[in-house]
Amino acid sequence: MTTLTLFVLLFLCMLMGMPIAIALGFASMTTILLFSNDSLASIALKLFEATSEHYTLLAIPFFILSSAFLSTGGVARRLINFAMDSVGHIRGGLAMASVMACMLFAAVSGSSPATVAAIGSIVIAGMVKAGYPKALAAGVIANAGTLGILIPPSIVMLVYSAATEVSASRMFMAGFIPGTLMGLILMVAIYIVARIKKLPAQPFPGIGHWLGSMSRAIGGLMLIIIVLGSIYGGIASPTEAASVAAVYAFFIAIFGYRDIGPLKGVPWRKENERLLQALIRNLILLPKSMIESIWHKEVGHVVKDAAKVSIMLLFIIANAMLFAHVLTSERIPHSIAETIVSLGLPAWGFLIVMNILLLVAGNFMEPSAILLIMAPILFPIATQLGIDPIHLGIIMVVNMEIGMLTPPVGLNLFVTAGITGNSIGWVIHACLPWLALLLGFLVLITYVPQISLFLPQLLDGM
Repeated sequence: MTTLTLFVLLFLCMLMGMPIAIALGFASMTTILLFSNDSLASIALKLFEATSEHYTLLAIPFFILSSAFLSTGGVARRLINFAMDSVGHIRGGLAMASVMACMLFAAVSGSSPATVAAIGSIVIAGMVKAGYPKALAAGVIANAGTLGILIPPSIVMLVYSAATEVSASRMFMAGFIPGTLMGLILMVAIYIVARIKKLPAQPFPGIGHWLGSMSRAIGGLMLIIIVLGSIYGGIASPTEAASVAAVYAFFIAIFGYRDIGPLKGVPWRKENERLLQALIRNLILLPKSMIESIWHKEVGHVVKDAAKVSIMLLFIIANAMLFAHVLTSERIPHSIAETIVSLGLPAWGFLIVMNILLLVAGNFMEPSAILLIMAPILFPIATQLGIDPIHLGIIMVVNMEIGMLTPPVGLNLFVTAGITGNSIGWVIHACLPWLALLLGFLVLITYVPQISLFLPQLLDGM
């Protein structure tokens, strides 16, 4: 009766259009009041403990803030130029460069919609101008943008780690090879389509120009090295690396690239200015710009937007943790696990059922909410069947990628529709051929666990 009440209330509230965070909290509190011995005071305590006891969750607002600075600044444009100079000379290279740019931006933002918005707003129009079909350009970007939650650092991976107590560092390691593999699969598919449709190739700009574009993109690329290098090298935890990333992104956007803030439009070196003079002038400008940026309108707007997203996500997480508390205290996941194990369902059969369940959920809910609801239920079953928790996490994240592209709540669909100015139906049709690749990739990740586990096991052995 407790299980039935909890889930019926949750889905009833969601069908009524209630925000997911409120629905989770309401269903949980009602179930506690009706069936549990816990007091209302314990609910308030649990909401507080939900975020304060999970140190890893502190990384989320820092990664969101660093993503906001990099999305607002010119990092995306410089990464795109570097990607185009790297692979643009191959047939279909402009679309391949877009995928490469999405992979690079995913590694500095950790967000799928942010990747689509930052990269898509620049490259879709460029591809159409170069002679690519608009549907192909939109479909490629919407799908490549999903790599934002698979290539580390990923906010969705942090949420899974918090929900299951699995190491966030090991999850990041596990996502690196699958994310790179998915990007390569998309590039190979683009090359095949480009040969069939005779899509254009850009002339190779030369080694000198390529090195120049790489040097201009190094500010964004260094963030990947700082975050992943410090985590994998054992120098910093994901939370510490995220805080360093936020400070670095702030510095590179305001003082490095100068796309926002008090130094916007101020060149590093003025015409006919001597090098020493330029160096002294910039050293004087550094502390001045850092102080002025505190009350600068553009910087304040970026921080405010990042704070809104962080508060929204952490509010969902707090209520989802309360929901998980009810599940655990009433032993609901254990009861479900015992029932499934008693049925004699093998691990491969359970993974089929889990994937179908997650794909359906992805149509109606936001990825973080799905993980926070489903992970506490699926995790005990998977561990009893001998499925590695890290492998389980990667499977769930890939399912969340597909959920980003399925209506009615596919976030990437809405972002792509906004960029192209076309309807959601048109975007769905454009995404379908590439979505088939993602579904095939899901099968590969599900039944070849070493793709996910190779790197964590290798680094553990070292």
